[in-house]
Amino acid sequence: MSTQNIFDNDTFFQQYENLRKKEDNYNDLLEQPTMKKLLPDLQGKSVLDLGCGFGKNCLEFIQNGASRVVGIDISEKMLGIAKAEYANEKIEYRTMDIADVSQINEKFDLIYSSLSFHYVKDFPKLAKALYALLNENGRLLFSQEHPLVTATIDGKQHFNKDEQGNCISFTFSNYGLAGQRNTFWFVNDVIKYHRPVGEIITALANANFVIETVVEPLPTKSILEKFPTLVKEYIKPTFLIIKTKKANF
Repeated sequence: MSTQNIFDNDTFFQQYENLRKKEDNYNDLLEQPTMKKLLPDLQGKSVLDLGCGFGKNCLEFIQNGASRVVGIDISEKMLGIAKAEYANEKIEYRTMDIADVSQINEKFDLIYSSLSFHYVKDFPKLAKALYALLNENGRLLFSQEHPLVTATIDGKQHFNKDEQGNCISFTFSNYGLAGQRNTFWFVNDVIKYHRPVGEIITALANANFVIETVVEPLPTKSILEKFPTLVKEYIKPTFLIIKTKKANF
C-alpha cells in the first residue's frame, strides 16, 4: 500500500504552508531545535533525508559540511519549492514514497526524517530497510508525532481546563490499539498510523539498531516567556524524537 500523498492536495498544502510561516509553529519552537542538537558531525558525511519537504534541512546539511544529500518526498509540490529555493549541486531531490526506500542503491552515514514516519504503514519493514541503507556506524535520527497524539481513533483528543482556563490534563483513547487513523487536519481523511512507543522501540531493536537517545521535547524558559501557552507540553508532549546507531554484528 502506497503512502497517502496528502501534501499535494491544494487545500492541505496551502494551509500547511501558512502554518509553517507562523512564528508560533511547534516545528520551529520544539521539534527542530531538538533535532539540530542531536545531529552528529556531518563533515564529509552523506545524508538521506526522508520526507524532506521544502528542502531547508537538506541545504543546512550541506552548509554544515555534508558531502552529499539525497532528499526524497512523495509530494511534487514540496519538491517544487525545494528545487527552487533550496537547491545545491551536492543535493539531489527525488520523488519517492518513503515506503519504497529499499529501492535506493547506495548507503549513507546519516538517515534523517522530520515528522514523516507516522504516515508510514509498516514501520518494522521500514526500520530494516533503513538499517540496510546505513554505512558502518551510521545513524538514524527521526521525529514523529507523539503516540499520545496519534492514539485516538477519531483524532479528537483534547486538553481539559480548569475554571480559569488553564490546561490541567489531556484526554485521549485507544493508545494500545495500533493501526490506521483517519483524522482531520486542514482536510478530512488524513491517514496516519498509530504505534505505541514500545512497538516503535521494539521495531528498531529488531532491526539491530542501538537506541542512543529518546527525547520528548519540552519548551525552554525563553520560549515559555514568549509563548506561555506552551506550558501544556508538560502535560502532553507533541513530538517523539529518537536517535539510533547501526550496530555491526
